[in-house]
Amino acid sequence: MTGPASASDRQVAVTEVSPRDGLQSEQAFVPTEDKIRLVEGLIAAGICSVELTSFVSPRAVPQMRDAAELVRHFRGRPGIRFSALVPNPRGAEAAIAAGIDAVVMFASASESHNRKNLNRSRADSMAGFQKIARSAEGAGVALHGAIATAFGCPFEGDVPIGQLVDQAMRYRDIGIARITLGDTTGMATPGNVLPALDALRKAVPEVAIALHFHNTRGVGLACAYAGLLHGIRDFEASVGGIGGCPFVPRATGNIATEDFVYMCEESGYPTGIDLARLIEAAGTAERILGRELPGQVMKAGLRLALAGSDTVRTATG
Repeated sequence: MTGPASASDRQVAVTEVSPRDGLQSEQAFVPTEDKIRLVEGLIAAGICSVELTSFVSPRAVPQMRDAAELVRHFRGRPGIRFSALVPNPRGAEAAIAAGIDAVVMFASASESHNRKNLNRSRADSMAGFQKIARSAEGAGVALHGAIATAFGCPFEGDVPIGQLVDQAMRYRDIGIARITLGDTTGMATPGNVLPALDALRKAVPEVAIALHFHNTRGVGLACAYAGLLHGIRDFEASVGGIGGCPFVPRATGNIATEDFVYMCEESGYPTGIDLARLIEAAGTAERILGRELPGQVMKAGLRLALAGSDTVRTATG
């Protein structure tokens, strides 16, 4: 009989994506110094993996126009891995030149979203990844892959699992050892996440799978918990719940990092992250953006942060 899982078996890795996915849809440019302040607060909370930016055309995503400056600022920070999204070989070369630790190649599981998001076919995207892989390998930069619209496309509907498997196998064949399944549209449910994970474990057992959920329909944490129970230990989230794809109708934010960390820690899945300081970082994000953010734990606080009974009125009548 198998005994209970050890603490190391339950350890969860969290990649913070707010500087990239969280801010990419903001209409007003967030000053570089504010982005740096946000990232510093996240690192102080114990975040050790940050998706810092994306090297895309500033015309397509103006918010990311300071990508190289951000990477240069944080370059060489000990104990922290900084990654950047790169859609094509030109973006990869710029990220590598700036000193990024890891590049993340990405394409959509659906043809129509790939054309909206990257203005090219899936086949053209995949063809360029060979060159990116060679550049990264030559520079000693880690190489990751991401599959957008992994659990549904806003234009095509459900994505056949076979398309996910095919893309994952293509990534594996060019040397990618970590693949993120991105719920770009918030169409994931535990019911379509688990079959996808089963299929990928059979097809590419040697590849590590990470999960990235949006909370568009309020079930992002339910999907993440289903992934935990399935054995996934690598997740992406965005502090305060900010973010969303600018090329998806009715897009809303990611699962909030502090909400996810709270769920993990309270469920016996350690993250190594200081939740109180993470809540402070969520507050920093809220002040930078100047509006209330959707994260819940940043409002409610720690579960055992008790209040005095005199802070609440006594019922009468």
